Amino acid sequence: MVRRYVVAPHGGRRAHPDISSALRAAAERHGPALIEIRPGHYEESLTVRGEVQLTGLGAPGSVVVSPPQGTALDAFGTVRVRGLLLVGREADAVDCLGGTLALEHTEVRAHGGVCVHARRGTLVTLTDSAFRYGRTLFAGAAGNIERCGFHDAADNALAVIEGARVSVRDSRFEGSRIHGVRVSDAWGELVGCALTGTEKAAVMADTRAELTMAACRVDSVHAEAVMFIEQSRGLVQGLRVSDAEHGIGVASGADPVVRDCVFADCRDTGINVQTTGRGTFENCEVLNAGSVSVFSTTGGAPRVNGCRVTGGNVGVAVVDKARGHFAGVVVEDVAGTALRVFDESRAVFERTRVERCPAGLEVRGNGGTTAQLTDVRIAGFDMAAVAVTGEARVTLTRVSAERGLLGFGVGEGAFLRVEDCEVSATRAGGAVAFGRARLVARNLTVTGSEAFGLCGTESAYVDVADSRFDDCAAAGVTFDESGGGRLVNCSVTGTRGMGVQHNGRVDLVSLHTSRPVVERVPEPAPPPVQIVNHHYHGPVFNAAVHGVHLAWNNDEVTQQIIQPATPQATPQVVRRTTREHDDQDGATP
Repeated sequence: MVRRYVVAPHGGRRAHPDISSALRAAAERHGPALIEIRPGHYEESLTVRGEVQLTGLGAPGSVVVSPPQGTALDAFGTVRVRGLLLVGREADAVDCLGGTLALEHTEVRAHGGVCVHARRGTLVTLTDSAFRYGRTLFAGAAGNIERCGFHDAADNALAVIEGARVSVRDSRFEGSRIHGVRVSDAWGELVGCALTGTEKAAVMADTRAELTMAACRVDSVHAEAVMFIEQSRGLVQGLRVSDAEHGIGVASGADPVVRDCVFADCRDTGINVQTTGRGTFENCEVLNAGSVSVFSTTGGAPRVNGCRVTGGNVGVAVVDKARGHFAGVVVEDVAGTALRVFDESRAVFERTRVERCPAGLEVRGNGGTTAQLTDVRIAGFDMAAVAVTGEARVTLTRVSAERGLLGFGVGEGAFLRVEDCEVSATRAGGAVAFGRARLVARNLTVTGSEAFGLCGTESAYVDVADSRFDDCAAAGVTFDESGGGRLVNCSVTGTRGMGVQHNGRVDLVSLHTSRPVVERVPEPAPPPVQIVNHHYHGPVFNAAVHGVHLAWNNDEVTQQIIQPATPQATPQVVRRTTREHDDQDGATP
């Protein structure tokens, strides 16, 4: 049988003047107790033992338990609190030492301490309640939180640590000085929660934590919306993020699964994987990221499937010895490069589509920098669909590039292999190799270039077989300077330009074309021009000279030096005028 006790601020008939006296009376009877508290301000610290329910009888917040210092409620047993305002100072406002504790329609304020401390082995349930200024701490405890608000915590609003297991539903976290929720070496679940205004990551999983998030919202945070570090795991699904520094971060061996999430208007990155972090990202969307939409750096290695990037600066960047596998990715309308692989990084792109971006794929770095593209379409670009420089190595298989400046370019000491690829409607050319680069192409088709189909220049080497160059305005294939290579079983068709223009360093094997084939042999350089000026007593020659200009006793001399022309340059004329003795006549033979 539950015994009922009434508390009123000034006592009265059959009423206790304070809560502590009612608790002592209940403890003496050793049974379940219901303590009903009338509105008032009770400056006392409550110690509750046994099976006790504390209920406020007035409007929410009308029953205030606020000791001058220390803990407002110390619970051990089966304790339920409803409709109270509990205030603690420089200590745990509510401390659950053992058993179970339930707070319903209750507000807890902690000035310089913890709002609720659930200790190891306890079970704490928080429902329709508010917690201000201090953190709520589950250390090795179990907990269920529903429809609660956590406001203006001086550090973490909710900390789940030391093996604790806590489920949070339909709750709100705002204004935390550190994290909204931190799960460390513990298990945490957030469903339908909203987090805003945190100074660090809104949700942090660290030290092998297990974190599950579903249908949550994060906005206006100063750092990451969600951060996984230190070998943490978990599932994030249906998350909506806006106005964060980074949408989601993964580092130091963490490996979460992230599905069906939207990261909008992040100030730096949408998805950020670094320092040996991993992670699987499926069917996510990144909108208008300030720097990079999907970023893998310093050893990161994400797996990204079916994601869409729209707007922002750079679409996908893999840099600084990072890795990444990207499948079914769409990148649209970014301001810079759609796909970037730099500095000893390795990336694989499959079934990827790039639309309306200034540049498609940019690869740069030493020989450890590699990229592999398969079944990729790049359309509507302003520069190059694929550009490879440094010593990097890239393989393209079934890649199409259309409506842009240049299809595929490889330069410096880089290597590019092209198989079953197509380039169409480009303004500058289909494929070009320059510097010391190597280009190997099999079954390459270039159609409708406004300049060349294939170009090798400087000392690049080009090896092309079973390829077709159709309707290229200037030339189907052109080689100049010392570039060389071979064409095997290739065809040049159409009604414009030359078929092949080369420098004699190219092997033409089974070439099929109705357009002209022209070999340009570099002209030998002319002998140097020697000039003798202003020898007033006649010239003296000690050996045979050629192309001599002589002038003596002149009032004015004009010299014209014709500099030898290169195959790409026109002759230049340099004129010098010199004035001497205005009383002499001169002659120039």
